[in-house]
Amino acid sequence: MELGRYGIWHGGQHYGPELAAGLEQAGYGTLWLGSSPESDLRDAEVLLAATSSVAVGTSIVNMWKSPAADVAASYHRLEDDHPGRFLLGVGIGHREATGEYKSPYRTIVGYLDELDDAKVPADRRALAALGPKVLQLSGARTAGALPYLTTPEHTREARRTLGGGVLLAPEQMVVLETDPEIARATARDRLAPYLALSNYTASFRRLGFTDEDIADGGSDRLVDAMVLHGSAVEVAAGLKAHLDAGADHVAIQQLGHEGIDLLPGYEALATVLG
Repeated sequence: MELGRYGIWHGGQHYGPELAAGLEQAGYGTLWLGSSPESDLRDAEVLLAATSSVAVGTSIVNMWKSPAADVAASYHRLEDDHPGRFLLGVGIGHREATGEYKSPYRTIVGYLDELDDAKVPADRRALAALGPKVLQLSGARTAGALPYLTTPEHTREARRTLGGGVLLAPEQMVVLETDPEIARATARDRLAPYLALSNYTASFRRLGFTDEDIADGGSDRLVDAMVLHGSAVEVAAGLKAHLDAGADHVAIQQLGHEGIDLLPGYEALATVLG
């Protein structure tokens, strides 16, 4: 699949047909659906119907929430209606959010086995991955990895782990705000839930952040690393750093206050990113 160099990441509640069409017109290659979309994939169907050529992907369908058989049936429905445009991203979710969470690696392997049985092609699915073991699995069993809330340093190490010829498409949060204190306040609001999730805090520690960086809403060092902020030119430089570190594609998540019109910011970024 052709994903383009840059895409957009949001939960389904932030998208709509007009925004989807505007993002395609601005030149973004992929629209990513976050926040554990339902197994019927209706939100993805809305985005596909509102656009003509842009790819649509999930980032990610939660394995605990959505049975593989149901997701596979939805994948085939979308493939029949919009051939070649949908990439199924799946992942294990968060230990803290799932009462039955156990043996995550075996659960991932079993879920991928079920997708195999349901004839979902390996090259039309991708896997949420942060640590080396799941990164290796993403390269062996899917098109590649969808890391979330990482840095170019993580991207560089992930590429070493994956090797060449495997998709690496990290997500990157951004705030288009030149006042650093205002930008950090917006970033901290979005980061707050993740600072209590063990898979992300473990990832932060592997990147060299300390317990002090993670405590009390996150240090400026952590916030600035996880959420790019500044002018469109400054943010674009940070996004390009992922490509320089080995990413094939970067999924951009613009943060802002509730009700903000996201399209102008994405259009400004698209102009700078070319």
